Amino acid sequence: MARKPQISIPAPRKDPDEKLTITEVCTELKITRSTFYDWRAKGRAPRCSKLPNGEVRIVRRDLDAWYESCRVA
Repeated sequence: MARKPQISIPAPRKDPDEKLTITEVCTELKITRSTFYDWRAKGRAPRCSKLPNGEVRIVRRDLDAWYESCRVA
């Protein structure tokens, strides 16, 4: 039997201006919500925006920049 060629599907591009919820950020970083709030209280979390309804959003660009700043050599 002939093998079917594997087709590589490119990963979807992430919009740098996408606004992420805390749940989405925690899922991506594989951390708990309490860890995120702990980092935020200590000033170690990515930059956040608080909406008028009290919800918090993180812009993808800010999350990516924050993550790059956490990298060690």
